[in-house]
Amino acid sequence: MILPIPVLFLSVVIPMVISLALPFVKDKKTAAYISILLLAIPFAVVVALSAMTMLREPIADPVFFSDPSLGKFSMLLDSLSAPLAISIGLVTTMVAWYSVPYMEHRFQEMEEEKTNPPGWGVYYMLYIMFSTAMMGTVLSTNLIEFYLFLEVSLLPSFLLIAFYGYGKRERIALLYLIWTHVGALAFLVGSLALGLTVGTFDYYDPVNLKPLLGLGDLLPTAMRLSVAVAILIGLFVKMAVFGVHIWLPYAHAEAPTPVSALLSPNLIGIAGYALIRIAYVLFPEQFSSLAPYMLGLGLLTIIYGGLMALAQDDFKRLLAYSSVSQMGYLLVGISTVTALGMAGALLHYTAHAVGKALLFTTAGVLIAELHGLRSISKMGGLAPKMPITAALALIGFMHITGIPPSLGLWSEVLILTGVANAAVKLNAFFPILILLLIGIGLSTAYSFVTMKRMFYGPESEAAKHAKEARSSLLMPMVIIAAVGLILFLVPQLLIEPMMSTLKALLAG
Repeated sequence: MILPIPVLFLSVVIPMVISLALPFVKDKKTAAYISILLLAIPFAVVVALSAMTMLREPIADPVFFSDPSLGKFSMLLDSLSAPLAISIGLVTTMVAWYSVPYMEHRFQEMEEEKTNPPGWGVYYMLYIMFSTAMMGTVLSTNLIEFYLFLEVSLLPSFLLIAFYGYGKRERIALLYLIWTHVGALAFLVGSLALGLTVGTFDYYDPVNLKPLLGLGDLLPTAMRLSVAVAILIGLFVKMAVFGVHIWLPYAHAEAPTPVSALLSPNLIGIAGYALIRIAYVLFPEQFSSLAPYMLGLGLLTIIYGGLMALAQDDFKRLLAYSSVSQMGYLLVGISTVTALGMAGALLHYTAHAVGKALLFTTAGVLIAELHGLRSISKMGGLAPKMPITAALALIGFMHITGIPPSLGLWSEVLILTGVANAAVKLNAFFPILILLLIGIGLSTAYSFVTMKRMFYGPESEAAKHAKEARSSLLMPMVIIAAVGLILFLVPQLLIEPMMSTLKALLAG
Protein backbone atom coordinates (compact mmCIF):
# COMPACT_ATOMS: atom_id res chain seq x y z
CA MET A 1 0.00 0.00 0.00
CA ILE A 2 1.29 3.44 -0.96
CA LEU A 3 0.02 6.23 1.25
CA PRO A 4 -1.52 9.35 -0.35
CA ILE A 5 0.87 11.66 1.54
CA PRO A 6 4.28 10.95 3.14
CA VAL A 7 2.86 10.21 6.58
CA LEU A 8 5.90 8.28 7.81
CA PHE A 9 8.33 10.97 6.68
CA LEU A 10 6.29 13.78 8.22
CA SER A 11 5.94 11.88 11.52
CA VAL A 12 9.74 11.76 11.73
CA VAL A 13 10.64 15.22 10.43
CA ILE A 14 7.96 17.35 12.14
CA PRO A 15 9.08 16.42 15.69
CA MET A 16 12.69 16.94 14.63
CA VAL A 17 11.97 20.46 13.34
CA ILE A 18 9.79 21.49 16.29
CA SER A 19 12.45 20.28 18.73
CA LEU A 20 14.70 23.12 17.54
CA ALA A 21 12.52 25.48 19.58
CA LEU A 22 12.98 23.55 22.83
CA PRO A 23 16.17 25.38 23.94
CA PHE A 24 13.96 28.44 24.41
CA VAL A 25 11.65 26.54 26.78
CA LYS A 26 12.91 27.13 30.31
CA ASP A 27 10.45 25.07 32.35
CA LYS A 28 11.55 21.45 32.59
CA LYS A 29 8.06 19.99 32.81
CA THR A 30 6.86 21.96 29.78
CA ALA A 31 9.91 20.77 27.80
CA ALA A 32 9.23 17.20 28.93
CA TYR A 33 5.53 17.29 28.02
CA ILE A 34 6.29 18.72 24.59
CA SER A 35 8.98 16.09 24.03
CA ILE A 36 6.76 13.17 25.04
CA LEU A 37 4.01 14.45 22.75
CA LEU A 38 6.42 14.88 19.83
CA LEU A 39 7.90 11.40 20.27
CA ALA A 40 4.43 9.90 20.55
CA ILE A 41 3.67 11.07 17.00
CA PRO A 42 5.92 8.61 15.07
CA PHE A 43 5.16 5.90 17.64
CA ALA A 44 1.40 6.32 17.17
CA VAL A 45 1.73 6.44 13.38
CA VAL A 46 3.79 3.24 13.27
CA VAL A 47 1.42 1.37 15.63
CA ALA A 48 -1.70 2.60 13.78
CA LEU A 49 -0.38 1.63 10.34
CA SER A 50 0.81 -1.75 11.64
CA ALA A 51 -2.63 -2.42 13.12
CA MET A 52 -4.33 -1.30 9.92
CA THR A 53 -2.65 -3.96 7.79
CA MET A 54 -1.53 -6.39 10.53
CA LEU A 55 1.82 -6.18 8.66
CA ARG A 56 0.43 -8.39 5.88
CA GLU A 57 1.52 -5.91 3.23
CA PRO A 58 4.20 -3.23 3.04
CA ILE A 59 3.20 0.40 3.57
CA ALA A 60 5.25 3.11 1.85
CA ASP A 61 5.19 6.85 1.58
CA PRO A 62 4.84 8.30 -1.91
CA VAL A 63 8.27 9.23 -3.25
CA PHE A 64 9.11 12.63 -1.72
CA PHE A 65 12.46 13.09 -3.49
CA SER A 66 13.72 11.60 -6.73
CA ASP A 67 16.91 12.03 -8.69
CA PRO A 68 18.10 10.00 -11.70
CA SER A 69 21.48 9.28 -10.07
CA LEU A 70 20.51 9.12 -6.40
CA GLY A 71 17.29 7.14 -6.70
CA LYS A 72 13.98 7.56 -4.89
CA PHE A 73 13.59 8.67 -1.28
CA SER A 74 10.63 7.18 0.52
CA MET A 75 9.88 5.49 3.85
CA LEU A 76 8.74 1.91 4.35
CA LEU A 77 6.92 0.14 7.15
CA ASP A 78 6.67 -3.61 6.69
CA SER A 79 7.03 -6.77 8.73
CA LEU A 80 10.84 -6.37 8.86
CA SER A 81 11.04 -2.73 9.89
CA ALA A 82 7.96 -2.71 12.17
CA PRO A 83 9.56 -4.57 15.14
CA LEU A 84 12.36 -2.00 15.22
CA ALA A 85 10.11 1.02 14.65
CA ILE A 86 7.69 -0.08 17.40
CA SER A 87 10.59 -0.74 19.80
CA ILE A 88 12.19 2.64 19.12
CA GLY A 89 8.87 4.45 19.51
CA LEU A 90 8.03 2.69 22.77
CA VAL A 91 11.42 3.07 24.46
CA THR A 92 12.12 6.65 23.37
CA THR A 93 8.68 7.89 24.46
CA MET A 94 8.75 6.18 27.85
CA VAL A 95 12.36 7.13 28.59
CA ALA A 96 11.55 10.77 27.78
CA TRP A 97 9.08 10.60 30.68
CA TYR A 98 11.63 8.78 32.86
CA SER A 99 14.20 11.48 32.05
CA VAL A 100 12.48 14.12 34.17
CA PRO A 101 13.25 12.71 37.64
CA TYR A 102 16.52 11.13 36.53
CA MET A 103 17.96 14.27 34.93
CA GLU A 104 16.89 16.31 37.98
CA HIS A 105 19.32 14.12 39.91
CA ARG A 106 21.97 14.41 37.20
CA PHE A 107 21.74 18.21 37.05
CA GLN A 108 22.14 18.33 40.85
CA GLU A 109 25.21 16.09 40.61
CA MET A 110 26.75 18.29 37.93
CA GLU A 111 26.05 21.40 40.00
CA GLU A 112 27.95 19.79 42.89
CA GLU A 113 30.75 18.98 40.41
CA LYS A 114 30.77 22.71 39.54
CA THR A 115 29.94 22.10 35.90
CA ASN A 116 27.28 24.02 34.04
CA PRO A 117 25.77 21.89 31.25
CA PRO A 118 23.12 23.19 28.84
CA GLY A 119 19.67 23.14 30.38
CA TRP A 120 16.51 21.09 29.99
CA GLY A 121 15.52 22.50 26.61
CA VAL A 122 18.83 21.54 24.99
CA TYR A 123 18.71 18.08 26.58
CA TYR A 124 15.27 17.35 25.17
CA MET A 125 16.09 18.87 21.77
CA LEU A 126 19.09 16.54 21.43
CA TYR A 127 17.05 13.63 22.80
CA ILE A 128 14.28 14.13 20.19
CA MET A 129 16.78 14.58 17.35
CA PHE A 130 18.49 11.34 18.36
CA SER A 131 15.24 9.40 18.76
CA THR A 132 13.54 10.51 15.55
CA ALA A 133 16.72 10.05 13.52
CA MET A 134 16.82 6.39 14.62
CA MET A 135 13.22 6.01 13.47
CA GLY A 136 14.07 7.61 10.13
CA THR A 137 17.05 5.27 9.67
CA VAL A 138 14.88 2.17 10.16
CA LEU A 139 12.17 3.37 7.76
CA SER A 140 14.52 4.46 4.94
CA THR A 141 14.56 2.84 1.48
CA ASN A 142 17.70 4.40 0.00
CA LEU A 143 21.38 4.14 0.97
CA ILE A 144 21.92 7.91 1.04
CA GLU A 145 18.71 8.43 3.02
CA PHE A 146 19.76 5.68 5.48
CA TYR A 147 23.22 7.20 5.85
CA LEU A 148 21.92 10.73 6.41
CA PHE A 149 19.52 9.69 9.17
CA LEU A 150 22.23 7.54 10.75
CA GLU A 151 24.61 10.49 10.78
CA VAL A 152 21.91 12.75 12.24
CA SER A 153 21.50 10.23 15.09
CA LEU A 154 25.23 10.32 15.88
CA LEU A 155 25.71 14.05 16.48
CA PRO A 156 23.01 14.52 19.16
CA SER A 157 23.99 11.27 20.89
CA PHE A 158 27.62 12.46 20.91
CA LEU A 159 26.55 15.78 22.46
CA LEU A 160 24.32 14.09 25.03
CA ILE A 161 27.31 12.07 26.23
CA ALA A 162 29.67 15.06 26.12
CA PHE A 163 27.29 17.41 27.97
CA TYR A 164 25.56 15.14 30.48
CA GLY A 165 27.66 11.97 30.78
CA TYR A 166 29.84 10.62 33.59
CA GLY A 167 33.56 10.27 34.10
CA LYS A 168 35.77 11.65 31.36
CA ARG A 169 32.69 12.36 29.28
CA GLU A 170 34.30 14.61 26.64
CA ARG A 171 37.01 12.04 25.89
CA ILE A 172 34.52 9.16 25.87
CA ALA A 173 32.14 11.10 23.62
CA LEU A 174 35.01 11.71 21.20
CA LEU A 175 35.93 8.01 21.26
CA TYR A 176 32.29 7.18 20.47
CA LEU A 177 32.18 9.71 17.64
CA ILE A 178 35.44 8.56 16.03
CA TRP A 179 34.62 4.86 16.14
CA THR A 180 31.09 5.27 14.86
CA HIS A 181 32.32 7.51 12.06
CA VAL A 182 34.87 4.88 11.08
CA GLY A 183 31.94 2.50 10.64
CA ALA A 184 29.91 5.16 8.82
CA LEU A 185 32.82 5.88 6.48
CA ALA A 186 33.27 2.21 5.55
CA PHE A 187 29.53 1.93 4.92
CA LEU A 188 29.56 5.14 2.86
CA VAL A 189 32.50 4.04 0.71
CA GLY A 190 30.76 0.78 -0.11
CA SER A 191 27.48 2.59 -0.78
CA LEU A 192 29.11 5.15 -3.08
CA ALA A 193 30.96 2.46 -5.01
CA LEU A 194 27.68 0.63 -5.57
CA GLY A 195 25.41 3.59 -6.25
CA LEU A 196 27.70 5.48 -8.59
CA THR A 197 28.43 2.33 -10.60
CA VAL A 198 24.90 0.93 -10.98
CA GLY A 199 23.14 4.33 -11.17
CA THR A 200 20.95 4.17 -8.06
CA PHE A 201 21.28 4.11 -4.30
CA ASP A 202 17.92 2.44 -3.74
CA TYR A 203 17.77 -0.91 -1.96
CA TYR A 204 13.99 -1.02 -2.00
CA ASP A 205 11.65 0.05 -4.81
CA PRO A 206 8.96 2.19 -3.11
CA VAL A 207 6.84 2.33 -6.28
CA ASN A 208 6.55 -1.41 -6.90
CA LEU A 209 7.04 -2.27 -3.21
CA LYS A 210 9.82 -4.76 -3.83
CA PRO A 211 13.38 -5.12 -2.53
CA LEU A 212 16.04 -4.67 -5.20
CA LEU A 213 17.41 -8.15 -4.64
CA GLY A 214 20.81 -8.76 -6.19
CA LEU A 215 21.36 -5.16 -7.28
CA GLY A 216 25.05 -5.65 -6.51
CA ASP A 217 25.26 -8.15 -9.38
CA LEU A 218 25.28 -5.14 -11.71
CA LEU A 219 28.74 -4.30 -10.42
CA PRO A 220 31.79 -5.69 -12.24
CA THR A 221 32.58 -9.14 -10.84
CA ALA A 222 35.90 -8.02 -9.36
CA MET A 223 34.19 -5.29 -7.32
CA ARG A 224 31.30 -7.20 -5.78
CA LEU A 225 32.98 -8.89 -2.84
CA SER A 226 35.05 -5.85 -1.81
CA VAL A 227 32.01 -3.53 -1.91
CA ALA A 228 29.93 -6.04 0.08
CA VAL A 229 32.73 -6.38 2.65
CA ALA A 230 33.02 -2.58 3.03
CA ILE A 231 29.30 -2.35 3.80
CA LEU A 232 29.51 -5.28 6.21
CA ILE A 233 32.50 -3.82 8.07
CA GLY A 234 30.68 -0.51 8.48
CA LEU A 235 27.66 -2.29 9.93
CA PHE A 236 29.81 -4.49 12.19
CA VAL A 237 31.36 -1.37 13.76
CA LYS A 238 27.90 0.11 14.35
CA MET A 239 26.77 -3.21 15.80
CA ALA A 240 29.85 -3.46 18.04
CA VAL A 241 30.66 -7.08 17.26
CA PHE A 242 33.87 -8.60 18.64
CA GLY A 243 37.00 -6.83 17.38
CA VAL A 244 35.28 -3.51 16.63
CA HIS A 245 33.40 -3.22 19.91
CA ILE A 246 35.99 -1.16 21.81
CA TRP A 247 33.93 2.02 21.90
CA LEU A 248 30.69 0.54 23.26
CA PRO A 249 31.55 -0.28 26.92
CA TYR A 250 32.87 3.23 27.45
CA ALA A 251 30.14 5.17 25.64
CA HIS A 252 27.16 3.18 26.89
CA ALA A 253 28.38 2.94 30.47
CA GLU A 254 29.24 6.62 30.85
CA ALA A 255 26.36 8.16 28.91
CA PRO A 256 23.54 9.67 31.01
CA THR A 257 21.40 6.67 31.88
CA PRO A 258 18.32 7.64 29.78
CA VAL A 259 20.64 7.90 26.78
CA SER A 260 22.24 4.52 27.63
CA ALA A 261 18.70 3.08 27.56
CA LEU A 262 18.44 4.24 23.92
CA LEU A 263 22.00 3.53 22.75
CA SER A 264 22.26 -0.08 23.84
CA PRO A 265 18.96 -1.63 22.89
CA ASN A 266 17.98 0.61 19.97
CA LEU A 267 20.85 2.23 18.09
CA ILE A 268 23.33 -0.62 17.77
CA GLY A 269 20.68 -3.16 16.74
CA ILE A 270 19.77 -1.08 13.68
CA ALA A 271 22.97 -2.36 12.08
CA GLY A 272 21.69 -5.92 12.48
CA TYR A 273 18.50 -4.97 10.65
CA ALA A 274 20.60 -3.34 7.93
CA LEU A 275 22.52 -6.60 7.44
CA ILE A 276 19.26 -8.10 6.19
CA ARG A 277 17.58 -5.08 4.60
CA ILE A 278 20.69 -3.76 2.85
CA ALA A 279 23.66 -6.16 2.82
CA TYR A 280 21.75 -9.35 2.05
CA VAL A 281 19.31 -7.71 -0.36
CA LEU A 282 22.05 -6.06 -2.41
CA PHE A 283 24.57 -8.92 -2.27
CA PRO A 284 22.75 -12.20 -1.58
CA GLU A 285 25.44 -14.41 -3.15
CA GLN A 286 28.38 -12.73 -1.41
CA PHE A 287 26.46 -12.54 1.88
CA SER A 288 25.72 -16.26 1.78
CA SER A 289 29.33 -17.12 1.02
CA LEU A 290 30.52 -15.04 4.00
CA ALA A 291 27.76 -16.28 6.32
CA PRO A 292 29.75 -19.17 7.91
CA TYR A 293 32.48 -16.72 8.96
CA MET A 294 29.86 -14.31 10.31
CA LEU A 295 28.32 -17.17 12.27
CA GLY A 296 31.67 -17.83 13.93
CA LEU A 297 32.11 -14.12 14.64
CA GLY A 298 28.64 -14.00 16.18
CA LEU A 299 29.40 -16.94 18.49
CA LEU A 300 32.69 -15.35 19.51
CA THR A 301 30.86 -12.08 20.25
CA ILE A 302 28.31 -13.85 22.47
CA ILE A 303 31.01 -15.61 24.49
CA TYR A 304 33.37 -12.64 24.77
CA GLY A 305 30.59 -10.26 25.82
CA GLY A 306 29.34 -12.78 28.38
CA LEU A 307 32.78 -13.32 29.91
CA MET A 308 33.45 -9.59 30.14
CA ALA A 309 30.02 -8.95 31.67
CA LEU A 310 30.73 -11.54 34.37
CA ALA A 311 33.93 -9.70 35.30
CA GLN A 312 32.30 -6.30 35.89
CA ASP A 313 31.45 -4.68 39.21
CA ASP A 314 29.97 -1.50 37.72
CA PHE A 315 26.34 -2.32 36.85
CA LYS A 316 26.14 -0.03 33.81
CA ARG A 317 29.41 -1.39 32.43
CA LEU A 318 28.07 -4.94 32.90
CA LEU A 319 25.01 -3.94 30.88
CA ALA A 320 27.23 -2.46 28.18
CA TYR A 321 29.18 -5.71 27.76
CA SER A 322 25.87 -7.58 27.88
CA SER A 323 24.82 -5.55 24.84
CA VAL A 324 27.93 -6.71 23.00
CA SER A 325 26.92 -10.29 23.78
CA GLN A 326 23.31 -9.70 22.71
CA MET A 327 24.46 -8.32 19.36
CA GLY A 328 26.18 -11.67 18.91
CA TYR A 329 22.77 -13.35 19.06
CA LEU A 330 21.49 -11.04 16.35
CA LEU A 331 24.51 -11.74 14.15
CA VAL A 332 24.22 -15.51 14.68
CA GLY A 333 20.55 -15.51 13.69
CA ILE A 334 21.14 -13.38 10.61
CA SER A 335 24.17 -15.39 9.47
CA THR A 336 22.12 -18.60 9.33
CA VAL A 337 20.55 -17.12 6.16
CA THR A 338 17.29 -18.86 7.08
CA ALA A 339 13.86 -17.32 7.56
CA LEU A 340 13.75 -18.72 11.09
CA GLY A 341 17.13 -17.35 12.13
CA MET A 342 16.60 -13.92 10.59
CA ALA A 343 13.11 -13.61 12.05
CA GLY A 344 14.55 -14.60 15.42
CA ALA A 345 17.21 -11.90 15.13
CA LEU A 346 14.67 -9.18 14.33
CA LEU A 347 12.41 -10.38 17.13
CA HIS A 348 15.40 -10.41 19.48
CA TYR A 349 15.91 -6.74 18.68
CA THR A 350 12.52 -6.06 20.29
CA ALA A 351 13.20 -8.43 23.21
CA HIS A 352 16.55 -6.75 23.80
CA ALA A 353 14.99 -3.28 23.50
CA VAL A 354 12.46 -4.09 26.22
CA GLY A 355 14.89 -5.99 28.45
CA LYS A 356 17.83 -3.63 28.24
CA ALA A 357 15.64 -0.54 28.58
CA LEU A 358 14.33 -2.00 31.84
CA LEU A 359 17.83 -2.83 33.04
CA PHE A 360 19.39 0.53 32.22
CA THR A 361 16.45 2.35 33.80
CA THR A 362 16.93 0.10 36.85
CA ALA A 363 20.54 1.28 36.96
CA GLY A 364 19.20 4.83 36.78
CA VAL A 365 16.81 4.19 39.67
CA LEU A 366 19.70 3.00 41.85
CA ILE A 367 21.87 5.95 40.84
CA ALA A 368 19.11 8.50 41.47
CA GLU A 369 17.71 6.98 44.67
CA LEU A 370 20.87 5.62 46.30
CA HIS A 371 23.34 8.47 45.83
CA GLY A 372 24.98 7.35 42.60
CA LEU A 373 25.29 3.67 43.50
CA ARG A 374 26.67 1.62 40.60
CA SER A 375 28.97 -0.91 42.29
CA ILE A 376 27.35 -4.36 42.43
CA SER A 377 29.59 -5.37 45.33
CA LYS A 378 28.05 -2.57 47.43
CA MET A 379 24.51 -3.75 46.72
CA GLY A 380 22.66 -6.75 48.17
CA GLY A 381 19.41 -7.19 50.02
CA LEU A 382 17.64 -4.47 48.04
CA ALA A 383 14.58 -6.51 47.04
CA PRO A 384 12.69 -6.22 50.38
CA LYS A 385 13.13 -2.44 50.29
CA MET A 386 12.63 -1.99 46.51
CA PRO A 387 10.33 -4.86 45.43
CA ILE A 388 8.93 -3.17 42.30
CA THR A 389 12.39 -2.16 41.09
CA ALA A 390 13.63 -5.71 41.72
CA ALA A 391 10.68 -7.20 39.82
CA LEU A 392 11.27 -4.92 36.83
CA ALA A 393 14.99 -5.76 36.80
CA LEU A 394 14.12 -9.47 36.86
CA ILE A 395 11.79 -9.01 33.89
CA GLY A 396 14.62 -7.23 32.07
CA PHE A 397 17.04 -10.10 32.67
CA MET A 398 14.37 -12.60 31.59
CA HIS A 399 13.96 -10.82 28.24
CA ILE A 400 17.67 -10.97 27.40
CA THR A 401 18.01 -14.61 28.50
CA GLY A 402 14.82 -15.94 26.93
CA ILE A 403 12.97 -17.08 30.04
CA PRO A 404 9.15 -16.93 29.96
CA PRO A 405 7.07 -14.83 30.16
CA SER A 406 9.40 -12.80 27.96
CA LEU A 407 9.59 -12.15 24.24
CA GLY A 408 13.20 -13.36 24.40
CA LEU A 409 11.88 -16.94 24.68
CA TRP A 410 10.41 -16.82 21.18
CA SER A 411 13.38 -15.01 19.65
CA GLU A 412 15.84 -17.54 21.07
CA VAL A 413 13.72 -20.48 19.88
CA LEU A 414 13.74 -19.07 16.36
CA ILE A 415 17.47 -18.28 16.43
CA LEU A 416 18.38 -21.72 17.79
CA THR A 417 16.24 -23.45 15.15
CA GLY A 418 17.89 -21.42 12.42
CA VAL A 419 21.35 -22.19 13.82
CA ALA A 420 20.55 -25.91 13.94
CA ASN A 421 19.57 -25.87 10.26
CA ALA A 422 22.69 -23.93 9.30
CA ALA A 423 24.97 -26.12 11.43
CA VAL A 424 23.71 -29.29 9.73
CA LYS A 425 24.42 -27.80 6.30
CA LEU A 426 27.93 -26.83 7.42
CA ASN A 427 28.60 -30.31 8.87
CA ALA A 428 29.55 -28.62 12.14
CA PHE A 429 26.55 -29.34 14.32
CA PHE A 430 28.36 -30.30 17.53
CA PRO A 431 31.07 -27.58 17.54
CA ILE A 432 28.46 -24.90 16.89
CA LEU A 433 26.12 -26.43 19.47
CA ILE A 434 28.84 -26.47 22.13
CA LEU A 435 29.83 -22.85 21.49
CA LEU A 436 26.20 -21.74 21.54
CA LEU A 437 25.56 -23.57 24.80
CA ILE A 438 28.61 -21.87 26.34
CA GLY A 439 27.32 -18.49 25.19
CA ILE A 440 23.80 -19.10 26.50
CA GLY A 441 25.22 -20.38 29.79
CA LEU A 442 27.29 -17.20 30.19
CA SER A 443 24.28 -14.99 29.42
CA THR A 444 22.24 -16.81 32.05
CA ALA A 445 25.10 -16.68 34.57
CA TYR A 446 25.86 -12.97 34.36
CA SER A 447 22.13 -12.15 34.42
CA PHE A 448 21.01 -14.12 37.43
CA VAL A 449 24.23 -14.00 39.43
CA THR A 450 24.00 -10.23 39.12
CA MET A 451 20.32 -10.27 40.04
CA LYS A 452 21.14 -12.25 43.20
CA ARG A 453 24.08 -10.04 44.16
CA MET A 454 22.07 -6.85 43.74
CA PHE A 455 18.70 -7.67 45.25
CA TYR A 456 19.10 -10.72 47.49
CA GLY A 457 21.52 -12.11 50.04
CA PRO A 458 22.75 -10.26 53.14
CA GLU A 459 21.53 -6.70 53.56
CA SER A 460 24.16 -4.23 52.40
CA GLU A 461 24.81 -0.81 53.87
CA ALA A 462 23.01 0.72 50.88
CA ALA A 463 19.95 -1.47 51.48
CA LYS A 464 19.61 -0.20 55.07
CA HIS A 465 18.74 3.25 53.76
CA ALA A 466 16.90 2.16 50.60
CA LYS A 467 13.23 2.67 49.84
CA GLU A 468 11.10 2.10 46.75
CA ALA A 469 11.70 4.51 43.89
CA ARG A 470 9.39 7.36 42.96
CA SER A 471 6.42 6.59 40.73
CA SER A 472 7.74 9.01 38.12
CA LEU A 473 10.75 6.69 37.68
CA LEU A 474 8.81 3.42 37.90
CA MET A 475 5.71 4.09 35.79
CA PRO A 476 7.54 4.34 32.41
CA MET A 477 9.34 1.11 33.30
CA VAL A 478 6.07 -0.62 34.18
CA ILE A 479 4.58 0.34 30.80
CA ILE A 480 7.63 -1.00 28.93
CA ALA A 481 7.41 -4.25 30.91
CA ALA A 482 3.67 -4.54 30.22
CA VAL A 483 4.19 -4.16 26.47
CA GLY A 484 6.86 -6.86 26.64
CA LEU A 485 4.40 -9.21 28.36
CA ILE A 486 1.71 -8.52 25.74
CA LEU A 487 4.17 -9.31 22.95
CA PHE A 488 5.12 -12.54 24.71
CA LEU A 489 1.45 -13.57 24.69
CA VAL A 490 0.82 -12.68 21.03
CA PRO A 491 4.21 -13.10 19.29
CA GLN A 492 2.50 -14.33 16.14
CA LEU A 493 1.54 -10.71 15.39
CA LEU A 494 5.19 -10.11 14.54
CA ILE A 495 6.49 -13.60 13.72
CA GLU A 496 4.02 -14.73 11.04
CA PRO A 497 4.34 -11.63 8.79
CA MET A 498 8.14 -11.66 9.23
CA MET A 499 8.38 -15.32 8.26
CA SER A 500 6.28 -14.74 5.14
CA THR A 501 8.41 -11.78 4.03
CA LEU A 502 11.72 -13.51 4.75
CA LYS A 503 10.74 -16.72 2.97
CA ALA A 504 9.89 -14.71 -0.13
CA LEU A 505 13.13 -12.75 0.15
CA LEU A 506 15.34 -15.82 0.58
CA ALA A 507 13.57 -17.63 -2.25
CA GLY A 508 14.64 -14.79 -4.53
